[in-house]
Amino acid sequence: MAKILIIAEHCDGIVNPSTAKCVACAAEITDASIDVAVFAENGETVVGEVAAMGSVDKVIQVNNNTNTRALAAVIAPQVVALADGYSHIFGPSTTFGKDLMPRVAALMDVNQLSDIMEVLGSHRFKRPIYAGNAVVTVEAPQDKPVIATVRIASYKAVPSDGSAKIESASPDAEIPGHTRFVEVLSGESDRPDLQTASLVVSGGRALSSEEDFNIIYELADTIGAGAGASRAAVDAGYAPNEMQVGQTGKIIAPDLYIAIGISGAIQHLTGIKDAGTIVAINKDPEAPIFEVADIGLVGDLFDMVPELTAALS
Repeated sequence: MAKILIIAEHCDGIVNPSTAKCVACAAEITDASIDVAVFAENGETVVGEVAAMGSVDKVIQVNNNTNTRALAAVIAPQVVALADGYSHIFGPSTTFGKDLMPRVAALMDVNQLSDIMEVLGSHRFKRPIYAGNAVVTVEAPQDKPVIATVRIASYKAVPSDGSAKIESASPDAEIPGHTRFVEVLSGESDRPDLQTASLVVSGGRALSSEEDFNIIYELADTIGAGAGASRAAVDAGYAPNEMQVGQTGKIIAPDLYIAIGISGAIQHLTGIKDAGTIVAINKDPEAPIFEVADIGLVGDLFDMVPELTAALS
């Protein structure tokens, strides 16, 4: 029987939906026993929320003042100290998971499996390669733990209908002192988080300037959507890096994705291929984005977007 440990992602006492999506992936493994570890300074609130997730058998609460901030260098040795007896250790393929899981794999001398998008067996999985242009089936060694990240865009969160037991643990791990938290610099916004928003509005290089990019924010605020940007828009300075959608940015799967002034480079399409409905607005009728869009509007975005915003207000 597979025994799976999932590392919970959380911030400011709120569990990131990526955790419930990791559980959904793990639950696809037949007869799996699923535990979730919560590393925090005081994780009472987070632990209670995780314990309510369906398919979770046990929540391991690791309270330590070194876990105030989710530093991969600090958490990784604690994960390894908990890892004994587990056949699989999963983390989300988010900024948090991509930072943490390679360290765990390195400390355990195991190759990491990235971006699980489908479970075929306890040690056989599908994952995307070549910027999502191909999907490969991989088989992990049976004699070593499977250390992996889960492509959260490929899974729906498990429902909150569980009642897992909660245990406290104090893993015997040497906490490194070479990495320390200094500060977080981030813009404040009332918009939904880009990676978990059900509606997302994104802008591309055609917006022409940081000032003109405000029409993206106006439309997003009108419909209660998250705001994103293409790499070209970010590189041009129109939008901050944390808004970038695509292979080198965030991979998302909203119910509705509105791409405005985005040509549709393969790097960007990789980040939105799992979206429910894709709407594209572009003045170039030959733009690649129209090949994947469910609804395409050809025209000047500076005319169409304000009209759309006014109509939806």
